[in-house]
Amino acid sequence: MNISLNTCILILKEHHLLKSSAVQDTIQTIMEAVSYDSRDVQNNSLFFCKGAGFRPTYLTMAKENGAIAYVAEQPYPEGTGMHALIVRNVSKAMALLSAAFYSFPQDDLFLVGFTGTKGKTTSAYFLKGMLDQLNGGRTALLSSVDNILGPAPEDTFKSSLTTPESLDLFRDMRRAVDNGMTHMVMEVSSQAYKKSRVFGLTYDLGFFLNISPDHIGVNEHPNFEDYLHCKLQLLVNSRKCIINAETDRFADVYAAATTTTNPDSIYLFARDGFENPDLKKPIDFRYKSVETDLAETKFTLTTASSKAHKLPISGEYTLQMIGDFNETNATGAIIGAGLAGMSYEDCAKGIRHVTIPGRMETVTTQKHGLIVVDYAHNKASMLALMRFMRREFTTPRVIVVVGAPGDKGISRRPGFSESLTAEADKAYLTTDDPGFENAQDICEEIDAGIDHSKCETVIELDREKAIKEAISEAGPDDVVLLCGKGADAFQKIRGVDTPYAGDIVIARQVIQELEK
Repeated sequence: MNISLNTCILILKEHHLLKSSAVQDTIQTIMEAVSYDSRDVQNNSLFFCKGAGFRPTYLTMAKENGAIAYVAEQPYPEGTGMHALIVRNVSKAMALLSAAFYSFPQDDLFLVGFTGTKGKTTSAYFLKGMLDQLNGGRTALLSSVDNILGPAPEDTFKSSLTTPESLDLFRDMRRAVDNGMTHMVMEVSSQAYKKSRVFGLTYDLGFFLNISPDHIGVNEHPNFEDYLHCKLQLLVNSRKCIINAETDRFADVYAAATTTTNPDSIYLFARDGFENPDLKKPIDFRYKSVETDLAETKFTLTTASSKAHKLPISGEYTLQMIGDFNETNATGAIIGAGLAGMSYEDCAKGIRHVTIPGRMETVTTQKHGLIVVDYAHNKASMLALMRFMRREFTTPRVIVVVGAPGDKGISRRPGFSESLTAEADKAYLTTDDPGFENAQDICEEIDAGIDHSKCETVIELDREKAIKEAISEAGPDDVVLLCGKGADAFQKIRGVDTPYAGDIVIARQVIQELEK
């Protein structure tokens, strides 16, 4: 892989990003590597000076390590002797130049993006499971759990961001293409558009699942409107759009899709019986629950419009993922599989046994009820999980272990308080990636908003101890919900990924000790 200085200048000019350039010798200079981390710079590298925490000393380090050119929003004396490309937006410039450096790998992939406040990961895994039936297992995945870029063990690894930085994203796409992958399914976070990580990408299919307040805070979105605006950009940049017609702010969502997509390429789905007098568009697909319990979920999907009838995906589906709310995620994914060319038989087979680490994983016990590990990490997902459990059991006692991350998602904390008050009998407030905040302060903030006449609370910062106490006190008819961390094997504490056994591992160990 390489890129010439001349190519960089042409691309930046084409997108009106280049403010000025300082070329030291020949414009034909070739860069053989790209990086935004001075520690990873190689000889003949192009270096991007990006991020709110960027320091000029990073450019000095990059130069010492072999960088010969840099891209920045202002010139730096530390870059004297290097080629300098001064741009209006370094994040957008990095996305465009990274795509060019890696020879536009997106052009060799059927690219699918999911956005929404909840359900992105589950939906992405569902669709990957089905597409693997179509292409013989050649579906790449970028998710908040795992990234899968090929068939070899080393091609599967834990993700650090829901949507990678643009340079990492295009590098991963190139790796996937080189590994023979033909499709890529990815989660697209609001931050992906806020920080231009996917700038310039066009998706073959774009999904909008739902929207509710989340990720609002000093380090994320200033308000809900900004959060929604960023979410809507996926639809603006997709050739075909699939929308949950039951989402809040539907009119805004649909309007965003129509700005660049013909209505004939916009597909709506909703549960059977859903009617909204303000919804002036026909529903294309309907789904209806057949049976859902603690073993599996069965539902039917039917086509309800002329354009939907062209997709042969109607029928009954069975999921290994429990929770009636997963019928919504599955329906969207099945429509995507149909648009990718799949039939009912292959869809039903591909989705049947999909499971996701940290999503609705259960541990059955003899004396301590049912233990569920789930990534539920905001008000909407917490309420959906607890209400499902109350429907499945006869007046269960619901015990929840949960925390809130530091430095981000500040708006989630009042939502946790409200959901716990509404549906939990007891809550253990604990540590969940506190970052540079004080975990005790985070827990006390959540606790202050809880009505203690409805929900008893305990603050226990040691998450492993909190899980053990919650399970130990649970009776045979109780439900213990371990929320938030999912399959995470670390705690983010003061900039360090501190090893953590994982909720499901700890739960199994506790039961083994208690019921041996």
